[in-house]
Amino acid sequence: MTAARQRTPQEKKQLSYAKDRRNNYGENDKSSRTSIRTRKRTPNRANRLHAQQSLRHAAGPVDQDRADDAEQRLHRKRPRRWRKWPDLALGAHVEGSLHRRGRLDQAAAPRIDVALDRLSRRRKPPPQGKNAIRA
Repeated sequence: MTAARQRTPQEKKQLSYAKDRRNNYGENDKSSRTSIRTRKRTPNRANRLHAQQSLRHAAGPVDQDRADDAEQRLHRKRPRRWRKWPDLALGAHVEGSLHRRGRLDQAAAPRIDVALDRLSRRRKPPPQGKNAIRA
């Protein structure tokens, strides 16, 4: 096994902009730990409740018409679901922040244009082939 070569600070910065993530949903990133659980739990609970209410009509003596009606009622409504969204890459987050800052503060626009130009140079994709950066 060969020893991994040491990365330059510029390579580390490129990797950081590409791989580090920032929460752009608008909430505290720490609260995501609990809110993800809650958001996954809520639709499942609603789906179970809907299934119970729909099938409650078929309870009692066996009646094929009531059973068919209850099954149709069960499948009439689309089940609820929730999906996670990935956080934004650090480079895209910084770029968006700079654009917003430039829109809000016209006096700082020239400085922000320079910062955006510097950011775009730093966000270049890492070299491919023989000099490729290994993650």
